[in-house]
Amino acid sequence: MKKILFPILFLSLCKVYAQTGPQITFESETIDYGEVAQDSDGLRIFKFTNTGDASLVIKNAKSSCGCTVPKKPEGPIAPGESGEIVVNYDTKNRVGQFRKTITLTTNIESQPMVALKIKGNVLPKTD
Repeated sequence: MKKILFPILFLSLCKVYAQTGPQITFESETIDYGEVAQDSDGLRIFKFTNTGDASLVIKNAKSSCGCTVPKKPEGPIAPGESGEIVVNYDTKNRVGQFRKTITLTTNIESQPMVALKIKGNVLPKTD
């Protein structure tokens, strides 16, 4: 009897541990604006896919300053589905180099916090 139950129990445990839960994979975790003109469009998009086997929930998205406004998906992202984090950097009132971080809070147990980065250089207006 033990010879029969052990393999069944072992295979059951392997299946439980093989599940990964939600996982987030970005096309890129950094967006380089390069050199952009003052007052130009500061909108950029981080594209991602849920590569796990459970629904991904992005609970919060916040930036390191008020000059960068992130927008997250409102609902859960199913396994295999894609989504976007839309980021708008204010190029109207800033000139010079910038580096900002967008922090996501997710339902991923192994890595609940994900950091995305934007960087670039806003050139002053030339009249």
